[in-house]
Amino acid sequence: MKRTDLSRKEATHERIVEVAARAIRRTGYGGTGVADIMKEAGLTHGGFYAHFASREAMLAEAADRAGAEAVAASARIAAAAPPQQALQSLVRAYLSKAHVEGVESGCAAAALGSEMPRQAPEVRRAATRRIKEQIDLVARQSPDWGQPGAHERALVTVATMVGALVLARAVDDPKLSDALREAALKHLTPTGS
Repeated sequence: MKRTDLSRKEATHERIVEVAARAIRRTGYGGTGVADIMKEAGLTHGGFYAHFASREAMLAEAADRAGAEAVAASARIAAAAPPQQALQSLVRAYLSKAHVEGVESGCAAAALGSEMPRQAPEVRRAATRRIKEQIDLVARQSPDWGQPGAHERALVTVATMVGALVLARAVDDPKLSDALREAALKHLTPTGS
C-alpha cells in the first residue's frame, strides 16, 4: 500500500511539473502562480507543499522539463532525417511557422530567455543545462563535428535560431515574422530553405 501511495504522489508531482512546464512557456515565470498551476492540474492549492519546497523549486523542475522536451523534440527530428540532412531538418523545424505559434509546447529558451537573469539560481541552472544540451545536439549534427570551430558554429547556430524565433514571435506583423524566419533559414541552411 505504501508503494501505491508513493506512485500516486509521483504521478501527481509529474502532472504538476507538466502543467508548470507548459505554463511558464505560455505566461512566463512571473505569470506562473502556484494557485493557477494547481488548479490547472486539477488539485488544490494546499497540496502544493507536499510536492515542492518552494515556488522556485517548482519553477526549476518546470524549466528542466520544458528544456528537456525541446531537446527531445530536436533529437527526434534529427534522428528521423538522413545524417547529412539532420541539421537542416532540425533548423527547418525549429524555425517553422508551427513552432512560432506553438509557444506553450515549443522552445523554452525562446519563450523565457529574457526572464532568465531574474530567476533563482536553481531555475537558471536547470535552464542552462538544457541550453547546453541543445547546443551539443546541434554540434553533433554538424558535418564538421569534432573539428576546430565546430562548437563555436553550433553556438552561433543556436543563438541565431533562438533569436529569430524570439523576434518572429515578438512582432505583430505576420510578413515581418515570416521574413525573420526565412532570413535565418536562408543563412543557416544555405542550400535552400
